[in-house]
Amino acid sequence: MLHPVAILCVLSTLLCVCTAQSDSSAPVIQLRLAGEKRKHYEGRVEVFYNGEWGTVCDDDFSIYAAQVVCRELGFIDAVSWVPSAKFGKGEGRIWLDNVHCSGGEKSLAQCESNGFGVSDCKHSEDVGVVCNQKRIPGFKFIRNQANSEEAVTMQVEDVRIRATYSHRKRVPITEGFLEVKDGGKWRQICNKEWTEMNSRVTCGMYGFPGEKPFNPRPYKLLAKRRKKNYWGFSVNCTGNEADLSDCKLGREIQLKGNDTCSKGMPVVVSCLPGRAFAPSVSIGFSKAYRVEQPLVRLRGGAMIGEGRVEVLKNGEWGTVCDDNWNIRAATVVCRELGFGSAKEALTGARLGQGIGPVHMNEVECSGFEKSLTECYFNRDSLGCSHEEDAAVRCNVPAMGFRNRLRLGGGRNPYEGRVEVLAERNGSLVWGAVCSDSWGTMEAMVVCRQLGLGFASHAFQETWYWQGDSSADSVVMSGVRCSGTELTLDQCLHHGKHVDCPRGGGRFAAGVSCTQTAPDLVLNAQVVEQTTYLEDRPMYALQCAHEEHCLATSANKADSSSYRRLLPHHSWICFHNNSCMKLFFYFTIPRHYHSMEVFTHYDLLSLNGTKVAEGHKASFCLEDTQCDEGIQKRYECANFGAQGITVGCWDTYRHDIDCQWIDITDVKPGDYILQVVINPNYEVAESDYTNNIMKCRSRYDGHRIWTYNCHIGETMSL
Repeated sequence: MLHPVAILCVLSTLLCVCTAQSDSSAPVIQLRLAGEKRKHYEGRVEVFYNGEWGTVCDDDFSIYAAQVVCRELGFIDAVSWVPSAKFGKGEGRIWLDNVHCSGGEKSLAQCESNGFGVSDCKHSEDVGVVCNQKRIPGFKFIRNQANSEEAVTMQVEDVRIRATYSHRKRVPITEGFLEVKDGGKWRQICNKEWTEMNSRVTCGMYGFPGEKPFNPRPYKLLAKRRKKNYWGFSVNCTGNEADLSDCKLGREIQLKGNDTCSKGMPVVVSCLPGRAFAPSVSIGFSKAYRVEQPLVRLRGGAMIGEGRVEVLKNGEWGTVCDDNWNIRAATVVCRELGFGSAKEALTGARLGQGIGPVHMNEVECSGFEKSLTECYFNRDSLGCSHEEDAAVRCNVPAMGFRNRLRLGGGRNPYEGRVEVLAERNGSLVWGAVCSDSWGTMEAMVVCRQLGLGFASHAFQETWYWQGDSSADSVVMSGVRCSGTELTLDQCLHHGKHVDCPRGGGRFAAGVSCTQTAPDLVLNAQVVEQTTYLEDRPMYALQCAHEEHCLATSANKADSSSYRRLLPHHSWICFHNNSCMKLFFYFTIPRHYHSMEVFTHYDLLSLNGTKVAEGHKASFCLEDTQCDEGIQKRYECANFGAQGITVGCWDTYRHDIDCQWIDITDVKPGDYILQVVINPNYEVAESDYTNNIMKCRSRYDGHRIWTYNCHIGETMSL
């Protein structure tokens, strides 16, 4: 007579796919995510079975199987799965092949397959998964392979640093008892086998670059008075992990109530914050964030602690190719810049394409380097383009910035009247921000503080957004931001002495935010190749003269005299995954312009003194030319919509009025040609630091040479 479970399985095969074993007879396995990760919640699926780790083949694998894997590891769901060893080739056995899951199984072992060890696959077919980073509430970790020497990774519902009462008002919290949430309950970890490397990884998770010593005496006294509830395992980190979930699980600990860790105490972690996040008992911060590291920087990111990785080499900033780019290398960058470990290593120019050379390729880091420049890398970047620029998202400390700012009255969470929490008469009240001098830079800080991305527009009138009527009073005025601040509080403002003649209400400041933003970029090579001298008669320059495109000496010049002009092309294009569309116009006789001044052209002496200047009003932004395969979207003819598509550029030819500098009064010598686009920040961008270009120029009175053009504020000439 057949066993009842076997009968059910045979009958089910007549109807549909069944699991290979019933719940009671499914083999006991353990899972982990391994390989070349870019996030701690993704990786190659590895199975521990019969005392040995092995992989899973991608044949017949599905999102349902990925869901089973992720939930078995304590994540709420799967985002995707990836075939063909995307996270690198595994080693050892390929335990499972032709896996079929319905999605409801509690373990991958319950899914139908060829059977353990039965496979015709190679490790080039190892499957990987990307899980949702949120953990299952109440998830309890169970170590199925308790007697094995092969360590599994640590999987718990949550981790926290629990500050003592005297430290709870500090922002950020840098020190306290470490607790893990397992099975819905917070538990302590015995410190008998805890190491500095474990603390290093924990601090990195919480946005701190390293750990620091602490005074254990007060914690020992507290631990004696408190009831303890220890977790049943120790933890074993090497120190280069980005998250505790990447660390190996140590030995199992016998739980004996308060006697569990008799010769030890609960783990205490003390972290060293980066310079931008020095703890303070007050909520505000006196200094804005400025990257002071000279060799590595982040550009193009909307949030603090994210951006395209750029490296300084031989006085020129360049990018990093994403070949072999992983979370270990990204963590080196993050720690170097004063953040914690990396949340994500981004590839494929996800945070925008850079300009200039590609300085590093095939970067390999141990994870302990002080700088990315100390890692091994291939100096040959042949085959790498800016479409492969590497980027990072770093863990940053919880600062509570979003609790002091909000947007009111908008049609969606990304727009509205700016309302701040301010102290008035001893209590905290919500109020409006005066819109006098309110612009794009101030809006950028607001959007960043709220975690809403880049600024799309800054509004000086918000009558169409009905915010909270109790927040109509102006509590902040005179706001001036540089754009690098972490919070609006850090910008220059009038403090408690509010001065806002127009008042709040309809004239309160507002913003709209966006997750992506364009990046205006000048083409240095085009400027070098198209600069020349031209003598043009005054009678042909009447329109340009009216628009103040000539030197002041032209005001007294005879109509038959000549002006010596320095014309050149300006080739402006967009990087990043966004297009720009402009909707506002200024009426000027015989022309229409999107803004009064779109570009400044200046000729400077070698000590930086301005000797001649020009400006270019934006006649109309359009797609003059595009890269192969990209369609033009914007055309100014017949008053069409204007803007620039990503992969296209707008060329201001040298023969357009005002596309020059009047150098009639300039003496022969060596000079610096400076071009600045979007000088008044009227167009919202992801990066304003590349809006300036400087070139060396030599003028002998008859000819001019322009050479050594560089983009960016730190280029030496």
